[in-house]
Amino acid sequence: MRASNERLVLSLIRRAGPMSKAEIARMTGLSAQTVSVIMRALEQDGLLTRGAPVRGKVGQPSVPMGLNRDGAFFLGLKVGRRAAELVLIDFLGDVKFHRRQAHRIPTPDYVVQFAQQVSGDFLDKLPKAQRSRVAGLGIALPFRLWDWAETTDVGDNGLAAWRTRDIAAEISASLDVPTYLCNDASAACGAELAFGDQNKPRDFLYFYIGDFVGGGLVLDNALYTGKSGNAAALGSIPVTTGNGTACQLVDLASLVALEAELANLGKDTTTLWDRPDHWHLPQGVLGAWLDQAANGLAQAIVSSTCLVDFATVLIDGAMPPDLRAELVRRTTATLHTLTVPGISFPEIRQGTIGYRAKTLGAASLPLSDRFLVDRETI
Repeated sequence: MRASNERLVLSLIRRAGPMSKAEIARMTGLSAQTVSVIMRALEQDGLLTRGAPVRGKVGQPSVPMGLNRDGAFFLGLKVGRRAAELVLIDFLGDVKFHRRQAHRIPTPDYVVQFAQQVSGDFLDKLPKAQRSRVAGLGIALPFRLWDWAETTDVGDNGLAAWRTRDIAAEISASLDVPTYLCNDASAACGAELAFGDQNKPRDFLYFYIGDFVGGGLVLDNALYTGKSGNAAALGSIPVTTGNGTACQLVDLASLVALEAELANLGKDTTTLWDRPDHWHLPQGVLGAWLDQAANGLAQAIVSSTCLVDFATVLIDGAMPPDLRAELVRRTTATLHTLTVPGISFPEIRQGTIGYRAKTLGAASLPLSDRFLVDRETI
């Protein structure tokens, strides 16, 4: 665990890029001597590395200090409806190893076995000197997985075991690293905070559209998950279809809804999951889904804004970037057709992570807990 001032320096460099000691002292308010001591300790610990001296000014050349890519590593596990994914990222947040394994039913036994085996494979690939720098494993999964037995065609088939199993403790004991657990949509929002565009407001609402739509909530520059860890369960928000039928957002803005329509027309649905960045779909079906998703998202945004006065909403998901941009455009247009006296509508932007947001969000959990301070401190 890093001391608070060391965390502050690491967080500042992560956000702003390599910096000199003088720049860090000026931006943090810490004394030059204190900054020198901190930087020396972080460099000795292998967390910072020296850049090329910057010359051309009076006095000694300035030496920028940046994050050492190999200073620490983090494992991230995503448990999804169709597959489990595990990544190992470096200190810069870049993916070093990645493994995806499709499944029909994500039982606790299956997930624990997958995490243990693949994590072991990843650690074996690291040079021996780097293995001790793996700082933890984060897990992103939908909460209340046992409810899938009622909402899908898989039946129980072991899903009820999620009620009593603590997979974080089981995996932590086998790998001997700290393990963290988070709702998958909140984890995706955490990836946006840690690795996404840093030019964001202090409060924002976040939608992630995958198999099912979910969300994340950021207040005062920090991810808010609530007492149960399930804050911003946006898929459950009541909305209506275009003909006025009551439903939930999950029924309109989830990829399973698009998949069902394609299947009804006898179209291939594998491109949705095999090529999340490049779809080949009939334009009529895709356009209709975009319209219904935008309709549901606009209603959910209005309902959420009535509770918290957000200036910004981010929409991300497992879809090609051009379609994400089109969904943002249609949602914005639909939002401004609604009349809600007394409410100012927020700006709607694209998220910046995309398909791997949940997996990277899982890996960001040990990174944030062990090395960073929240953005509000910066």
